Amino acid sequence: MNRKFTSFGIGVLLLGSTFFAGLPNAKADTKGNNVNIAEHEPMNTKVQSIDGTNVLFQYGEPVPSFDTWTLKEQSRSYLNLDGKWKFAMDPNNQGLNEKWFEQGYDDKNWQEEKVPGSWDLYNTPGFGTYDGSNFGKGSAFYDGYAWFRTHFSPDANWKNQFVKLNFLGVNYRAWVYVNGHLVGEHEGGYSPFSLDVGEYLQPGKDNVIAVRVYRKPTYDSYTSSNPKPITADTELPYKPVDFWPYAGITRSVYLEATSDVNVSKILTATGDHTLTTKVVVYNHGDKEVHRQLVVDPGGKTGGEPKSQDVGLKPGEVKVVSMDFQIPKAAYWSPDSPTLYQVTAELYKGKGEGQVIQKGNGSLDDSLSTNYGMRTIAVENGKLTLNGKQVFLKGLNWHEETAASGRSMTIEEYNTELSHVLDVNANFIRNSHYNRHPYVYDFADQHGLMVLDEVENMWLDTKQEALQTNFYGLSRALALSMAWNQINHPSTIMWSLQNESGIWDDQTVYRNWLADMKEAVKSVDIQKRPVTWASGSSWDPAYDLADVIGLNEYFGYFYMQDSDLGRTLDIVHKTYPNKPILITENGTWAYADEINNHGPETQSGTEEWQSYKFLNHWNQVTDPSRLPYMAGYTFWVLKDYKERLNYNQQINGISTMGLMSFDKEKPRLIYDTFKNAMNPIH
Repeated sequence: MNRKFTSFGIGVLLLGSTFFAGLPNAKADTKGNNVNIAEHEPMNTKVQSIDGTNVLFQYGEPVPSFDTWTLKEQSRSYLNLDGKWKFAMDPNNQGLNEKWFEQGYDDKNWQEEKVPGSWDLYNTPGFGTYDGSNFGKGSAFYDGYAWFRTHFSPDANWKNQFVKLNFLGVNYRAWVYVNGHLVGEHEGGYSPFSLDVGEYLQPGKDNVIAVRVYRKPTYDSYTSSNPKPITADTELPYKPVDFWPYAGITRSVYLEATSDVNVSKILTATGDHTLTTKVVVYNHGDKEVHRQLVVDPGGKTGGEPKSQDVGLKPGEVKVVSMDFQIPKAAYWSPDSPTLYQVTAELYKGKGEGQVIQKGNGSLDDSLSTNYGMRTIAVENGKLTLNGKQVFLKGLNWHEETAASGRSMTIEEYNTELSHVLDVNANFIRNSHYNRHPYVYDFADQHGLMVLDEVENMWLDTKQEALQTNFYGLSRALALSMAWNQINHPSTIMWSLQNESGIWDDQTVYRNWLADMKEAVKSVDIQKRPVTWASGSSWDPAYDLADVIGLNEYFGYFYMQDSDLGRTLDIVHKTYPNKPILITENGTWAYADEINNHGPETQSGTEEWQSYKFLNHWNQVTDPSRLPYMAGYTFWVLKDYKERLNYNQQINGISTMGLMSFDKEKPRLIYDTFKNAMNPIH
């Protein structure tokens, strides 16, 4: 949503107070430009065609599977690094000069904090409440640099292993050190990343990981009625947006040890009782090797394992493609979310290059991934699942709770997503960033369809041009999204951006979208539809979209509620072969939490919120429009936190949800939305 509001000033509070005993005085970095920006995004994201398949590389190596986040792959060894880490703010950016990254640095006076976690919640009493007197106070408003350190002892057997350090999420920018060595830098808070750290480890001894994290400030003041926005042209998002930028090591961290010769990734695509696999095999070692690859399409599919000999030179990556008949497999759908598991195993024997059948020789490495047999396509202007038209009754949602911020527990995810199922939704939009891997697993298991999205939010054409022609982060994050979520049957579409600038330079806008669309299509062998959440029904790039995505607020920000239907008809007439998805629509219920009742004609009441929803829902689901409507996505499941300055009086909480933020109490709209029946069964 691109919102403009009258700000609510609550006085000026200084941010120079100490948030933690024993830590430096914390004050906001109000410049936002003291990070050394390279000529290109720091992950060196590239796509290479190998054996006819496009493979995603970062840091010079194939991006591995993060399905291993459960730490259960039997052929591999893991060290879970979640737990208490040492933490210190660095408001004067002195940590580099003082070498806080060194193995022997004395961190005994640093605070102990939980990882994963958001430093916003380390010391911010009342963060999740609607009490506006809390706004502008605590560690939630610390911006700039901070450091994390942890000690660990890897197994002595890891000496000759390929060891990866995997982060599921660090926001926003991270510099990672192992035993004093800078091993990698990452940008973007919602994409996992993997670093090759084996040469820096000291197996069997005490080791240290240090992570330097940077978050840009949102404003020069969080309590002024007229604050100055802080921008950074190459960051995503580059300017203030309406979701909270939780900072720190916000998701899990783990070490993963494999053989030098390993399975990096399995790519899957299904058809009518068919499975195609593309197995990415990587020789990280310095010797030429031969292995036998055995791929099993999974029990109960009726498919038989296949094997193939693979020879790899030092440092070589190969892709082995196989096709399977799976005659007993059942289709994945919301009503029947049937999942199967494909496994790829590498065997070695006494003689290099000999053909080894499964069960003979020594297992060198293995990798498994879940998949579902399903198709998703645009056919004759309709969105189809398994060849039948589908209507998406959906919810936008933000990944956060009052207790955990963006570092949610599995129990919190289960509670949150169970609400989605309870209101009879079959679809979620991951606005405006990728989620923890568990979310996609949950969606797979419960038949919940997903629109995945990257954090290209509210860019202007200047920044779009920088991304396309210079920095490349938009493309890198889009590629990471498609590569990482490729096997999830629940993920049915990719969204490239939200409400970004168009009219200053339409050519720049089109080129930016075309570049990202080409990127995701290049690595997604399932060829999912591509869309984005446009803020305009006259988007000049809609011809590039597979599905037209529209954020609409008729009758609130512009025109009348009744103008929605007419506008949809015009868009359909212009693009008759493209289904239309309402990616956002909703309104506020103006209350500190819930129970603001009154006439449906009175702006801000829960009755008004429900009335507005039904008005738009009924126009979208009108029988005359169902042939071309792909769905409707309500904004939003639950109230959410943001730093924009229009709602300081309720502690930065946007009250547009079916439920309240802190206690998840339902509003009237909860049951109204629940009772709105999906028009296509």
